[in-house]
Amino acid sequence: MAVRTVYLGTTDFAATVLHRLAASDHRPQLVVTRPDRPRGRGRRVQSPPVADAARELGIDVDQPESVNAEDAGARIAAADPGAVCICAYGALIREPLLSEHEMYNVHPSLLPRWRGAAPIERAIEEGDPQTGISIMRPVAELDAGPVYLQRVEPIRGDDDYGSLAARLAGLAGELLAEALTVRSEPREQAVKGVTYAEKVTREERRLDPARSPDALARKVRALTPHVGAYVEARGGERLGVRRAAPAPCLSSPPPGELGAVEGRLLFGGTSGALELLEVQPAGGKSMAAPDYLRGRASALAGHREEQVG
Repeated sequence: MAVRTVYLGTTDFAATVLHRLAASDHRPQLVVTRPDRPRGRGRRVQSPPVADAARELGIDVDQPESVNAEDAGARIAAADPGAVCICAYGALIREPLLSEHEMYNVHPSLLPRWRGAAPIERAIEEGDPQTGISIMRPVAELDAGPVYLQRVEPIRGDDDYGSLAARLAGLAGELLAEALTVRSEPREQAVKGVTYAEKVTREERRLDPARSPDALARKVRALTPHVGAYVEARGGERLGVRRAAPAPCLSSPPPGELGAVEGRLLFGGTSGALELLEVQPAGGKSMAAPDYLRGRASALAGHREEQVG
């Protein structure tokens, strides 16, 4: 049986889920998203991806400053939803709205593991072999509500945030539509195994030479392409790192230093080297490491042919 829905979401991930939901029997009557904001390097005012998707689909859009405000709640109620669906909205849903409708929240992890803001990044960073999607009922405590449905998605050895998030978004759209069709009673989350995926901070983007090469390689994958990891070359130059891998068989530059060793670009750590495979100079485009090294040949210093920057 078709369920009349209202959809709350903001991000590219949520836009993918919206497209899948709109193609199901549970097409939203109203989409609620965040207000237009300045984004990108040029700080140009842009609509959220979900607003663009909803307009493309011909669905009415509301962009309140606060979804918890009385007038925003009244517009949701006027759509007469049998269920309110939430995916990456970017703001907490509070009372009384939280209890006024049956709600289905999409969360990209296997709850109770990785509650919080950055579950995909933390799963990759920690080396989890799998993650998944949970469709759960939101409660006042963050991501602690009972779960309607879950589905597992393996994390591949070459997955970065971009590849894993794309698969999870497709899975999430399918599972949300299934949950609305089945309408089963949710089950409480397990008490044990709760972990929190804290938001990625600006400081975390800098690769720490005290971490192992394996951990640094996972960090790069976890932050690519949306946030981006970086190393600091000599003189404080910031070099973005798009792809990297441990380099156990090569001699390592000093910890925290960049070095060219056997034609490869390495970042030295206290327990070994990280090979930088694809980098992005400040203000420039991503490029393969050998291309970067050719462009920096005149900057080679220190051990004559080993240290860069």
